[in-house]
Amino acid sequence: MSIQIGNAPCSWGVEFANDPRNPSWRDVLKDCSEAGYKGIELGPVGFMPEDKVELAEALNQFGLELIGGVVFRPFHDLNSWDDVMDGAVRTCKALMAHGAKHLVLIDSISPRRERTAGRADEAEIMEHDEWVLFRDRIVTIAKLAAEEFGLIPELHPHAGGFIDFEKEVEKILAEVDTKILKLCIDTGHCTYAGFDPIKFMKKHMDRITYVHFKSTNSEIKNEAIANRTGFYDACGKGIFCNLSEGEVDFIEIRKLLLDSKYEGWCTIEQDCDPMLNPDPFGDARKNREYLESIGFK
Repeated sequence: MSIQIGNAPCSWGVEFANDPRNPSWRDVLKDCSEAGYKGIELGPVGFMPEDKVELAEALNQFGLELIGGVVFRPFHDLNSWDDVMDGAVRTCKALMAHGAKHLVLIDSISPRRERTAGRADEAEIMEHDEWVLFRDRIVTIAKLAAEEFGLIPELHPHAGGFIDFEKEVEKILAEVDTKILKLCIDTGHCTYAGFDPIKFMKKHMDRITYVHFKSTNSEIKNEAIANRTGFYDACGKGIFCNLSEGEVDFIEIRKLLLDSKYEGWCTIEQDCDPMLNPDPFGDARKNREYLESIGFK
């Protein structure tokens, strides 16, 4: 298997399944296919049909493979455990039904951390006991995914959550056995959090089983961090730009992946506001064409 490039519903502004601003799931599949992709993520569970036959027929119609799915839930909130478990089980079932393998675990944005995204020195840090319970909830879902559904559970650092900055990522990787939890690195969330995705990937390639391609507009990013702009407002302002226009060096990313003999999917996630991004289809096509121009096929 070579490196394959996919896309995700968040590139069309789909962050939450029931957001009335979302495009239709069929339009997202159609756009993804017509922009030249062969694979797509599930998006937030409930956005695409949970009926196996209905989704399978649509994926087949548009020539798309389901790559994986994301559990973007508040792992940081003990009182939200039922919500986390609901999202995890439903996502696992959907992925298993369609032969997808990647279950990406993301601590969703916390009100305690949102305004300090990109400001590692000011961000609130969990006390030891809270951290242990938080970490163990992630491990519980990881074990569930692997043992009951045969999936690859992967941790994904994300702006505004409690796994965001490099020290936090390093901490949980050191505390959780690599056999239990792999890593999905998102190049744009690295730059948002102030660390170099290439250096970090070089250090952890033996644990990286999935990659999200994203880049940041440095001017918009720096302004958002300085102004304590919330994550979704920053998305609306265009913090995540087309891959060819941002700070992440995808030529070096490609070299690193090839040198490391990485195989499998790399998925574009260009989070945006569904009402403020004028041309998600055009952006998806431009990103595909750019990656092809630097050697990705």
